[in-house]
Amino acid sequence: MSAAYEPTLRRFEGAGVVLVADEAGPKGGPPVLLLHGGGQTRQAWGGAVTEGARRGYHMITLDLRGHGDSDWAPEGDYRLRTCAADIARIVQELPHPPTIVGASMGGMVALEYVGAGGPLKSLVLVDIAPRVEEKGTSRVAGFMRDSAPRGFADLDEAADTVAAYLPNRKRPRNTSGLMKNLRLREDGRLYWHWDPMILGPDMGAKPDEQSLRAAAMSLNVPALLVRGRESDVLSMAGVKDFLEICPHAEFVDIQDADHMVAGDKNDIFNGAVFDFLARHA
Repeated sequence: MSAAYEPTLRRFEGAGVVLVADEAGPKGGPPVLLLHGGGQTRQAWGGAVTEGARRGYHMITLDLRGHGDSDWAPEGDYRLRTCAADIARIVQELPHPPTIVGASMGGMVALEYVGAGGPLKSLVLVDIAPRVEEKGTSRVAGFMRDSAPRGFADLDEAADTVAAYLPNRKRPRNTSGLMKNLRLREDGRLYWHWDPMILGPDMGAKPDEQSLRAAAMSLNVPALLVRGRESDVLSMAGVKDFLEICPHAEFVDIQDADHMVAGDKNDIFNGAVFDFLARHA
């Protein structure tokens, strides 16, 4: 990685929490804010940060509250509107309204931010829309619930668990990369690096579709919906519904990708997103 595009650490004041991000690229470039999915961290985007920096964008990849190195929320407040308030505080520190790229939970936070009237240049939703499939969201929540409390004896056990959850991905021989999402605790076991209180009673339930639909209907900036073709969270029915309520939006369906699109097909994902940004941002 060129030193010119090497991410640097930055801290933002959110709505009562400190949020940690990596940023890269020219500070005067068009800002692009990346919001990961539930249970992930700012490391989830593969080479997107470096690629965006190389293209002249001011890339910011954020750990949402309760995830990665960001603060855990007081009293376990992980409501979408609270996360959106975090984003609003961050955007106030940017010189221009950003493009937001939101995957799964991050995409719902982005829509909540849109619904609250937050300034925006353009929006990219990654395998998420107001209408999702409950079977898929329940599977994601089930993986988080099943693997969070007991942790893992070692990296191999964690890698085996992820491989069983994502059978479309080849299990890596070198498992050291998983450590960016894990932390070693005093009992000698490895645990996912997010607040267990995220697993509240609403985890896995369908989001408030009407609220998210209203936000999507209010979109008046360029929008792109990226779907993993093998996803069980966002179906083509959900895509059609989104394109009906947001008819100016563009759509890309990425072959051989599941819900974790950026991780499954990073080069293709980057190509689709940066082609969109080149035309609109």
